[in-house]
Amino acid sequence: MILPPEPGNISLAAQLITSGQLIGLPTETVYGIGVDAFQPDAVARVFELKGRPTENPLIVHLASIGDASRVAKDFSAEAQALAERFWPGPLTLVLRKRAEVPGIVTAGLDTVAVRVPAHPVAREVIRASGTAVAAPSANRFMSLSPTRAQDISADIAEKLSAILDGGP
Repeated sequence: MILPPEPGNISLAAQLITSGQLIGLPTETVYGIGVDAFQPDAVARVFELKGRPTENPLIVHLASIGDASRVAKDFSAEAQALAERFWPGPLTLVLRKRAEVPGIVTAGLDTVAVRVPAHPVAREVIRASGTAVAAPSANRFMSLSPTRAQDISADIAEKLSAILDGGP
């Protein structure tokens, strides 16, 4: 179900995420599979759907710089300066993770990869969900990443509860 990014659909996508469902959403570069990063069972379904090895950690997407403390223990002055300069955007910071971040997200590492996406639809969904969202590309592992909602392959799309179309 490909939906326009209208306020009601943003709310629906956020509700789906918080209820443990997988959705498709745009990031600044490709379309991703969005899932609540704090729900390990839901995150496990992403790895299964993508055929992605669980030793390959996921990036956790946040709505704002201020949300970094939800997933990271330390946010140094250097990290703050980089975030202020490059977020929202494709910069990913690798920080020491909080215990609340499930090990499946980080491949058991004591660090977590975080970013604030530049795409306004992604940030709106994340903000509305009130959680951190793991959002790897919406493709099979090592396959071409989709850059338009309709390019998400049928085998991936059929397992998503909704896809928000944020344009190419």
